[in-house]
Amino acid sequence: MPDVHSTSDNGLLADGRYVFPVRVYYEDTDSGGVVYYANYFKFAERARTEMMRSLGVESQKLMTDDGIALAVRHCEADFRKPARLDDLLTVSTRILGIGGASVDVEQIIASGETNLVTINIKLACMSMAGGPARMPDHLRETLERICDNSQQD
Repeated sequence: MPDVHSTSDNGLLADGRYVFPVRVYYEDTDSGGVVYYANYFKFAERARTEMMRSLGVESQKLMTDDGIALAVRHCEADFRKPARLDDLLTVSTRILGIGGASVDVEQIIASGETNLVTINIKLACMSMAGGPARMPDHLRETLERICDNSQQD
């Protein structure tokens, strides 16, 4: 049986992939009703945050208890097709790799079975005092539970 967990925010964690629904609102679009490119990054950020929350990791607690934050260090996006006003999208998030102070993440934003945007992100652990920081053991262990090790070299 697949590893499936429901979350309180309508996201679903199944087999190492977190799937989060996003509705396209008027504020997300340009005058033609097409999603403005930067808003895909907002959708992805929400999905990553809710994935972490579903795993018991809250951003505020990382900052206050561990003195770190996860910041985007590198980001690549492949825009294939646009989303439009009122579309119901899904943002599928999976952890591809974990380093000493970083996490590699793939996020696919889709409408139904059609992939619209693929975003690859490297997150870095940053000290709240500034500069890089080692990833806390509890965070590493949590992320390793869902990491797709088949993607690592």
